[in-house]
Amino acid sequence: MSENQQKSTNYGALTTLTTVFFFWGFIAAGNSVFIPFCKNYFHLDQFQSQLIDFAFYLAYYIGALGLFIFSTVIGKDIVGHWGYKKSIVYGLLFSALGAVAMIVSVYQGVFTGMLVGLFIVALGFSLQQTSANPFMILLGDEKTGSNRINLGGGINSLGTTIGPLIVALALFGTASAISDDMIKALSLTKVIILYACVGALFLGVAALFGFSKKVPAGKIGQNEEITNEVIDNQADILDADVTSSNHKVASEGNTSSAKKALSSLVIITLLVGMCFVPVFSSYKSNAAKDLVQLSADLEQVSLDENGKKIETLSVQQKDTEKAITKEIDTIRKPLEQNRMMWLSGGLVVIVGGLLTVFFLGKKQKKGWGAMQYPQLTLGMLAIFVYVGVEVAIGSNLGELLKQKEFGGYGSSQIAPFIAMFWGSLMIGRWAGAINAFNLTQQTKQILRFIVPLIAFGLVLGFTRLAGYNVSPLYWYILCVVIQIIAFFVTNDKPALTLGVFGILGIAAMLVGLMSTGLIAVYAFLSAGLFCSIMWPAIFSLSLAGLGKYQSQGSAFLVMMILGGAIIPPIQGKLSDVIGIQESFVVGAICFAYLAFFALYVRSILKKQGITFDEASGSGH
Repeated sequence: MSENQQKSTNYGALTTLTTVFFFWGFIAAGNSVFIPFCKNYFHLDQFQSQLIDFAFYLAYYIGALGLFIFSTVIGKDIVGHWGYKKSIVYGLLFSALGAVAMIVSVYQGVFTGMLVGLFIVALGFSLQQTSANPFMILLGDEKTGSNRINLGGGINSLGTTIGPLIVALALFGTASAISDDMIKALSLTKVIILYACVGALFLGVAALFGFSKKVPAGKIGQNEEITNEVIDNQADILDADVTSSNHKVASEGNTSSAKKALSSLVIITLLVGMCFVPVFSSYKSNAAKDLVQLSADLEQVSLDENGKKIETLSVQQKDTEKAITKEIDTIRKPLEQNRMMWLSGGLVVIVGGLLTVFFLGKKQKKGWGAMQYPQLTLGMLAIFVYVGVEVAIGSNLGELLKQKEFGGYGSSQIAPFIAMFWGSLMIGRWAGAINAFNLTQQTKQILRFIVPLIAFGLVLGFTRLAGYNVSPLYWYILCVVIQIIAFFVTNDKPALTLGVFGILGIAAMLVGLMSTGLIAVYAFLSAGLFCSIMWPAIFSLSLAGLGKYQSQGSAFLVMMILGGAIIPPIQGKLSDVIGIQESFVVGAICFAYLAFFALYVRSILKKQGITFDEASGSGH
């Protein structure tokens, strides 16, 4: 296929695949009820509740690493051998097994079993994500792959947005805001039925996807139009030595040539594990136990003999409160600093390890597999940073909004802002998905302006339907307009789009760091708008030109979702040391790397003869 010729999109397969993306978002929404239910039902403390998210994000890393190790042992790329279609089906079946484990664990009252069940569900998601994202790229021209991934992400965000309403209706008979008391009174039978339905949905979607004749097998090297064109396209743009090897083993990939990559990832994993062990152990230390007891004593000081809060404390009670607070600070500061040191050590291991692989892979390509491509190695770090900053901002917004200078909102008032942050991802992804359709350039320009505004209205509408006051969010439309302007400026050029949105992310963090009130809140919320298109842009740029290593590279990228388990707690611990607002400097640093990656990867791809931006800019 010539460089100027574009492959047509398989819309039948694309439609079926996007239903899977919607399903992921809908299922994830169930956790908004399931996690607080577990906190109450299993009587979890704060540390134990953190294990829920940690188990989920860790499973992505372990699952993708396990796929790579297994492929290396058997001597072929297992996802490439199965094909993307079968891999997604197997992933859905694996997730169904996890749903069964969660049902059994809730019924028997075993929290560890629930974590295992959630871990199994996420392992299935890991296999699905590893397959679905490159599959989206293969369903049309490689240069427009980010648009199709954006479409999938937009549908996923729609599922996440309406999912909580559907789950609330199913469990409580209302779409209004769910209170803690409602969750505490939730019948165990209803939770079991909910996740029985979830397991059934996993099986149903697996059947829909597996038996669909519209969806090709997704095997590179087979006699399907979808794969032959991609191989021809990649053969035109890769260096001669890489091209010749692509045609030799296109269907399976030469995983035995990636032993250096395997060794590096295993070493990084072990070192990161060594950094996390002291962090988890610290929660069982005598100092941590003393903090729990002192916190209970501090709360008791302000309560009368009937357990009611005392309005005015006596002098003696105030002195006691002051003494306990001082003792808590004395214990907490060194404990948090120690945790911060080990968490930072894990971050240094991952960043340093990937940069080391980047430089070694440039010098000697043999033995590195997909990691011989600099765009992939730097893209792995970009995915790590992107997922980390997205989750970190979403996780820390609630604490920020409780502060007096940022509104002093109560728990029930925070929900609309959190909903808008995650809704911002849908707004951006819907806009980014417009180019996935075969429309005239004029129609695309009109939709590029209208669609984000419609999505913004839907987020407000769903939030109001849930019973929340959305009036503080009306002027957030100005941030949406800024994003719309950015879409017109970047004109669907992946590297340029990522760079501009990265710079806007930096600007948003700086405005939030240097201001207070609603301006700062809007600035931090807008990070969701600027994060929205980053996953597909990073994914398509990182996999460009990998040929037979595409599924292996996809597994490496999915592995880096681990950023969601490392960067958020680092910001959380940093906030204990320097303050919640100041901790958002982590976001500024992350966006700075993403902007750098966009600029640098463009030059890397250009040297390989791949010109994404120039090809996409003409419209299609």
